[in-house]
Order: sequence, then structure tokens, then C-alpha cells
Amino acid sequence: MRPVDSPGPVTNRRILIIDDNAQIHEDFRKILTASDNGDADLAAAERAVFGDAATTGSRPSFELDFALQGEEGLERVRTALAAGRPYAMAFVDMRMPPGWDGLETIGRLWDVDPDLQVAICSAHSDYDWMDVIARLGHADKLLIIKKPFEIIEIIQCASALTRKWQNERILRRQVQALEQAVSTHTEGLDIANRKLRHVATHDALTGLPNRVLLEDRLTQAIVHGEREGRMFALLAINLDRFKLINDSLGHRAGDELLQEVARRLSGIARDVDTVVRSGGDEFMLIINPVAARQDATLVAARVIEALKATLRITGVETHTTPSIGIAFFPADGTAVEALIAHADAAMHCAKQRGRNNAQCFEAGMTTHTRDTARLQSDLHDAIALNQFELYYQPKVEVASGAVRSAEALIRWRHPERGLVLPAEFIPFAEDYGLIGVIGEWVVREACRQARAWQLRGLPALRVAVNLSASQFRHGRLLEIVKEALKDAQLDPRHLEVELTESAVMSDPMGSVAILEQLSTMGVLVSVDDFGTGYSSIGYLRRFPIDKLKIDRSFINEITTRSDDACIVRAIVSLAHCLKLKVVAEGVETSEQLKILKSLGCDQYQGYHFSPAITADAFEDLLRRQENDSQARAPSDIERTHSKLSTYRGREI
Repeated sequence: MRPVDSPGPVTNRRILIIDDNAQIHEDFRKILTASDNGDADLAAAERAVFGDAATTGSRPSFELDFALQGEEGLERVRTALAAGRPYAMAFVDMRMPPGWDGLETIGRLWDVDPDLQVAICSAHSDYDWMDVIARLGHADKLLIIKKPFEIIEIIQCASALTRKWQNERILRRQVQALEQAVSTHTEGLDIANRKLRHVATHDALTGLPNRVLLEDRLTQAIVHGEREGRMFALLAINLDRFKLINDSLGHRAGDELLQEVARRLSGIARDVDTVVRSGGDEFMLIINPVAARQDATLVAARVIEALKATLRITGVETHTTPSIGIAFFPADGTAVEALIAHADAAMHCAKQRGRNNAQCFEAGMTTHTRDTARLQSDLHDAIALNQFELYYQPKVEVASGAVRSAEALIRWRHPERGLVLPAEFIPFAEDYGLIGVIGEWVVREACRQARAWQLRGLPALRVAVNLSASQFRHGRLLEIVKEALKDAQLDPRHLEVELTESAVMSDPMGSVAILEQLSTMGVLVSVDDFGTGYSSIGYLRRFPIDKLKIDRSFINEITTRSDDACIVRAIVSLAHCLKLKVVAEGVETSEQLKILKSLGCDQYQGYHFSPAITADAFEDLLRRQENDSQARAPSDIERTHSKLSTYRGREI
């Protein structure tokens, strides 16, 4: 390949004369060196050769160098090239004894400088002129002038060949510039293609390989596994309750959590393993090879341990746990789709078995996974098909036994499965973003039913609804509550919302603003599962809270564990000091109720009085209560109203 030309002007009128006759040198000097008298002759010659229009002014002169022998001429050509000042052409004599003849001289000159234009200028030759041209093979760079020559022949030849050298140099530079541009563009395309391939095969958030690359790596692992008879494992890793992080702390926090999980998983994997983010809060880990199934379960245990450590996300300390499914090649599948499906099935089984654990694939898990997927799909249509209904569990006054309020609990009347309890479908609703829609329906239906009972002549009743953390933190909670009360024409004091401690405390400042607006409307606020969350006593006086619900875990063994009885006594005493009412949930026996009564608990709910029942059954319960004069007597407990409402002087 020809070297790239150096930058600079391409005008070159340097000519080398190689002739063993010094007098010939002098003749060339007279002809080709500019003079006043010769300018007109050169201009006329150039017009004759190139057809240029007539111009005025002196002609440019040529720069001449001379050599008496071919060897000397060759050295001058080498020196000129080294100095970056090559000759455009050379006039070469054919006979130059005792050295090289013209033919050998020209051949050697072209070996050194193949761009050199040559004119043979000789009276005699030992070769036939056609043989000379055929032997040199460079007819496009070679002219022949017979001695004695005419002055115009020399001028025309010098002008034509130096101009030809210059034009070739210009053309070559243009070609080189074009080649450089093409090379640069091609290199840029190659870089862009590499970036596109990386984007197509890697997750933008974590930088891990994505599902496309997962399938490619699995395909390679299967090929090697079949050829070498070795086993490998595929781990499907799903983060438990990840949506709660997004709902309570925001999507930015969710992204930070995913990035930190990716770093921890990468720290566990070996160089030969592959960590993949397959989508959302799901990761895959290819462990290749594994000598025994125990190797994969040990890695799964390391994943659980690595994620156990506290994560600090957007300045808040939080925790996450994984549910892990494990599939093995070739035992659990010899195709990419089968391995992924079986690892996913085992992962869903891990979720069903309590989360934060690992399960190896077993026959039958796939059927269970399909059933779960079908349930999730059906859940999307449940509201539109009017398949949800509310059951109501009475809240009973400990002192009088009267029922003045109830907790609304959702049920799903599935056309094939029958009655589905919330524990079976609420986790799916949270994971797939349906909890907001379902929660709004619960609020509206509870308000509608409470008002319907009033219109049918029943005593005024307060209905409590549970709010998820995502409902409380995001969405249109205040607007939904206002619209539900307005549409049902229900007095706000007949609605109570129940929130867990964790939902309230995940953002204390934001919680204060929301709770104050609810309380100002007249809606009561209860803290559910008290004692199992953050257990921050300070918020009891800072927030507009009206009731505490003691978690059932403290009630279960209140008759057998003195510690639990002490805890309940402390909660009741604290709540009453702060002018809060106390509700015990999960009361199953008369012994439990007796202790609660002695401790001063205000209300209770549980199977001891009644499970959650349909709206019609609950209405029958209320009508039976109407005949009990004691139950109809006013109750101090049921005079509870929201702390910030304008209804302070009114009683239920």
C-alpha cells in the first residue's frame, strides 16, 4: 500500500537531467530555466498542450538538477525523497557509458520512486523502442524524445509531465482523504454496532446481561453440558414485596435497590457464572458447572445471606428478601425454555412456602405455577365482572357487648374456585399494581353499604376499611375518600380507616399531612397490628390517631403468658392516657375476653363473637341487637370521633 502523502502544496516543477554529456545539461538549463525571452515561448507551448486560454505574465521556471550517470541520478532521487522534495520528472539519456544504460537507470529509479515521470531523450538505443516500452511496463509515465530535439518538444514534455505528476498527487490525496473518511465512518459504525449489541443484550439500569443474553448463555451451557456430560444449575431469584419499596419510598429508591442487589449478586458469582436481570425485580444466576445439587443450594443460601444485610436506600435503611427457585440441567430440562420455566415454578413455590427461602424444582410445581398464573390473570377481570364482595366482622364493646361498628373484609367470589380469601390474592394485587383499584372499590362499597343500612332503619354504624401502604402513600386517597362519602351520602364520622404502623412510619412527615386531612374531614384513624411494626411511641401523640388495634399475636397467649398480658395492659394504659380507644383483634375464647375486660380494653373482634359474615347476615345480627335494650343504650366508647373533625360536639 502506498504511504499517505504528507500535507502541503502539490505544485512541483523539480526536474532531474541524467545525461553523460555536460553540454546537454547546459542545453536543458537554457530551455527550462525561466527568462524574459523564453516566457512567451513556454506560455504558447503550454496553451498548445493543455488548451488553456491565453494569459499574461511570465511563465514559471523549472527547478533543475543534473547527473552524469545513472548511479548518481539514483542517489539524487533517494536524497530528494528523504528530504520530502521529490522530482516530478526526469530526462534520461539512453547511452551513458561506462555506467548503467538508460533502461536500467529508469528501472532502478522507479523502484525507488514509482511516481517519477520519465522522458527518454536519446539519439541512439541498443533496444527497439517498442521493446523498451514493453520491458519497462510504465507507458503512462514514459515519453520518448529523439535527439536532436526541438526546444518546443522539451518545453511541452516538461510542462505535461510535471502537470501530470501534480494531478496524480492531487488525485491520490483525494482518494486517501476519501479512504480515511470511509475508514473513520466504518470505525464509528463498528463502535455504534458494538454499543447497540451491548444495549440489546444488557440491562440499562444494572449493567447486567438481560434475558436475551441469558438465553444465549443457557444455549451454550446446554451444548457444553451435553458434549462433556456435566451438570449446571439455573437460579431464579425474585425480590419479596419489592413493590412496597416503590410504593412507600418511590421508584428512584426501587432503582437503587435493584442496583445494590445486582452488585451483591455479582459479588457472589464466580467468573464462569452469569448473573442476569431478567426483568422487573427478577434475577437469574447460571452456576456452571456444579458437581452436585448441594453446590447450587449453598449458593442460594449465600444469596439469602447477602441480601439479609441492611440496605441504605435514599437515606433510609431497608431490607429485602429473596425467593429462589433452582432447576438443574439435565435432570429438570434440556432446553432453554424448560429450564427457565422450571426455575420460575420453583421460585413461585418458594414464595408460597413463606418467601425468603430456596426450593429445588420438583414434579408438580409447574401445575401449581400455571394455577397461580391463571389466578393472577383472573384477578385483572374480577372487578369488571363484579366478583368481589365485602364481609363484615363485628367490633364489640367489651363492657356492654353492643355492636356499633364493623371491619369490612374483602372476599373474591371466583366462578370456579369459590370463595377466595384475601391472603391468597392480595399479594398478587400488590405485586401487579392492582391493589389501588381494589382498595378504591373497598372504600366505595363500604360507604355504600353503611349508608344502605341506615336507609333501611338500622342504627348508625361505623365501618372500618384497611388501607395498604401503597394506597396511603400514593394515588388519590383523599379524593377517593371524599368521593366515596359524597356518592354514598355518608357522614364522614361513620367511616374509619385502618393503617399499619409501618405504613404510617415509612414517611412520618408525609403521614402527618395525610392523616390530618382525613381527621379534619371527620374520618377516624386506627393503627392496625399495633406492637409489631416500628413501635415508635412518639407518633401516638404527634399524629391525629383515634384508635389502636392490638395485634392478635399478643391476644393468642394472653391467658397462658403473663408477658403478653403485661404488654396488653401497658398498651391499654398508654392509649387511655393519650385519650385513644383500644381494640383487640383475634379474640377466640371467653377467657381471653375476661382478661381484656379486666385490663380495660374498649372493643374486641374475633371468632368468639362472630367471624366475618356477609352484609345480609350482618344486617340480621344488627336487627337482633335492636331488641336488646342494653345494647341500644348509649355507649361512652362509641362517642369516639376524629381528633380534628368539626363534629367534636356530636355523638354517634
